[in-house]
Amino acid sequence: MVRWPLPRRPAGTGAAVRPAVRPAHRALRAGADGALDVLHPLIMLVRGLARLTMLVLRWWAKAPKDRRGPVLFLAAVGVMVVGLLPWGPAFAVAVVVGTAAWHGREGARPAGGPGCEDAENERLQAVYEALVPCFALRDDPGPEPLYAHDGAWERAFEEVEFTDDGRIGRLLVRYPAHFPDSDSAHRLAVERRLTTKSGRDREYRFAWHEERNLLEMTVPQPLPQGISAQRFVTGPGEIVLGFTDAEAVHRRMPVADGGRARDVPPVVWRTGARSAQPHLLVAGAPGAGSTTLLRSVVLQALQHGEVLVVDGGGSGEFASLAGREGVLAVETSPAGAVASLEWAVHETERRLSAASRARQAGRPVPEDVRRPLWVVLDRPATLSHLARAEGRRDPQELLQVPLRHGRAAQVTVAVAEHLENADGLARAVRSYTRARVLLGAASPEETWAVLGEATVSRPGPDAPPGRGFARLGAGAVLRLQVPAAPDPLDDAAGEAERQAVLALLPPFAAAHARALGGQAAQSGAPDGPGHRPGTKPGAASQAT
Repeated sequence: MVRWPLPRRPAGTGAAVRPAVRPAHRALRAGADGALDVLHPLIMLVRGLARLTMLVLRWWAKAPKDRRGPVLFLAAVGVMVVGLLPWGPAFAVAVVVGTAAWHGREGARPAGGPGCEDAENERLQAVYEALVPCFALRDDPGPEPLYAHDGAWERAFEEVEFTDDGRIGRLLVRYPAHFPDSDSAHRLAVERRLTTKSGRDREYRFAWHEERNLLEMTVPQPLPQGISAQRFVTGPGEIVLGFTDAEAVHRRMPVADGGRARDVPPVVWRTGARSAQPHLLVAGAPGAGSTTLLRSVVLQALQHGEVLVVDGGGSGEFASLAGREGVLAVETSPAGAVASLEWAVHETERRLSAASRARQAGRPVPEDVRRPLWVVLDRPATLSHLARAEGRRDPQELLQVPLRHGRAAQVTVAVAEHLENADGLARAVRSYTRARVLLGAASPEETWAVLGEATVSRPGPDAPPGRGFARLGAGAVLRLQVPAAPDPLDDAAGEAERQAVLALLPPFAAAHARALGGQAAQSGAPDGPGHRPGTKPGAASQAT
């Protein structure tokens, strides 16, 4: 093939040509700018028609062959009906022009300056290439595989939405039918890649639609934060664990937030004889808010029942409950914990026997049997270790009777433990606690051990304490924000939150109030809410 030389300008003509070219170039540019201004509406319509055509062609390429015929038939019927109606064609043309103008406008995509669309395409292509090892087959016999190393993201991504800062806000991914979407390990690998390519500093929600081979990734809205503990609008046996997304539950609850009322979606745990999840297990990292959640549960349980608290950590987080009405005991030592839990075992058996005799005789169940009893344990693994070191009985072994028969005896058990000590939980605790809460960051293995689901994204790095997930039985995994219920004796906590907890505490029992009055008279010191009586668990329970 002969290569033709490029035309060259004759030598010596540059100085003569340049002055003549500049005015012509300016006039040509001015004419082009004027033409673009005049033809801008037409350009917008053409761009919109091109985008609509691409959408139709993309749907046609992805739609199964058995759906194309019915769609064409319905489209033909629609065209005939519109053509027969008076003013039908004009109305159809107006609709098409309006739709094309909307899709062809300059601001159809989030504004991000010149090259914003190119940057978004590059981001989507990077996400697509990251998913190729997960979805592509090594020897794919198909002519156009959905995922290939030289493929494009337009065929695999059904819908894409970007945030104002140009990041992916929602992504609908189509994956091939051969992908094992029922395997949690494969699903977790896909979600990890999507999280990495979309940004690790945010939280994501993944919804797998196995029937349609679709995966939807969204960035959820922030959960309600800063809501203090208060009297929630609930019925007997209902406990508010926290608050979740608006679309996750159908219920709304009025709460007081900073002096104003607002409606928030709650996560309500139902206890009692008709509950399918009568017991609760809270697991979380240190400082994630597991003790705060237990304190919130205790404050709500005291409205209709009695509470027995065992603080395995011995940090005094529940000292403000000692001596209050409805609080049977607050124990921190292994000896006191064993004595209190032995009493709980006997009380559970007594309630079962009394309820059985009443039903056999045709009488109503006694009131003391129908009154709820709560057994709350914080960090039982540490307490079990101390009990075994002292040669005592493991306190967790005593929980088998309340856990097995607690629903019939109106006895509810709530346990909280740190993730690093979760292996120290007894088998009965792991088996009978079907209401689960996971707080803080956790690995996929820890998430699977607590919630039974491994494909749960971690909370963001800026997530506040009390942020996690909840799952009631075999239900869906819900995002959770625990209400603020700090220790009222902790000076480092916020004053408003401390006062809110103090307002929910029941008054002191009569015997404890007389004891405080006598001590105050002898020492001349005022009594405070954090005074702990020096009685044994059994004596404390009998006194209250």
